[in-house]
Amino acid sequence: QVQLVESGGGLVQAGDSLRLSCVASGESFSRYTMAWFRQRPGNEREFVSNIKWSAGWSKHADSVKGRFTISRDYAKNTLYLQMNSLKPDDTAVYYCAADGKVAWATAFTYDQYEYWGQGTQVTVSS
Repeated sequence: QVQLVESGGGLVQAGDSLRLSCVASGESFSRYTMAWFRQRPGNEREFVSNIKWSAGWSKHADSVKGRFTISRDYAKNTLYLQMNSLKPDDTAVYYCAADGKVAWATAFTYDQYEYWGQGTQVTVSS
């Protein structure tokens, strides 16, 4: 059974940085696409970034491009999201997601991912 455990959220000020981590376990993730989504109060879960686990290819939403960077440590089965220049609008619960069948290049919606972490709260004050 695949398990995803996020950590690293917190309360920061606008302009600060945070790094989220997601430890994955349960099987080999070589064929997986992993992603970060976020959900703001009253909104749907929205795509932030994804990465093709084996190759390291990644995509980012326009709203975070240039500020957030997704990466992975293949040996540690850990996914990261480095968030710089944080804005109050980035306040949300951030979720790690994984799927072994989805096509990385078009996997931008939450219903395409089978496995989810519990979420970690990021709050950015102005």
